[in-house]
Amino acid sequence: MAEIASNNLLRGTVDLLVLRTLLQGPMHGFAIARWIREGSGDVVSFEDAALYQSLHRLERQGLVSSTWGVSTKNRRARFYELTARGKERLVSESAAFRSYAEAVNRLLESKS
Repeated sequence: MAEIASNNLLRGTVDLLVLRTLLQGPMHGFAIARWIREGSGDVVSFEDAALYQSLHRLERQGLVSSTWGVSTKNRRARFYELTARGKERLVSESAAFRSYAEAVNRLLESKS
C-alpha cells in the first residue's frame, strides 16, 4: 500500500484536486478554484497563493501546460491544461489518496 507522508498531505491534496479539475478541460486559476469550491459543496477552498504554487509546481513537473487566452469576462488569463503525464499521475495519485482516506476512516471509526 502506498504511504502519503503527513507533511506532504496538504500540498498533495491541492495538486490532486487541481489535476482532477483539469480533467474537465483547460481552465484559468479562478475557474479551477470555483470548480473545486462548488464541487465540494463549499467545503474545500484554497487561498490563491496555494493554488498558483500548485499550478506552477505541476507545470514544472510537466503535468500541466499553460497558454495565455481570454476569459469569459474578456480578460487576459493563463489557461492550464492537463498533459498526458498529468493524466497518468492523476490515476496513480488518486489510488494512493483513496487508500490513505480509507485508512484514516478505519481509524476514525475504530471503537478502541
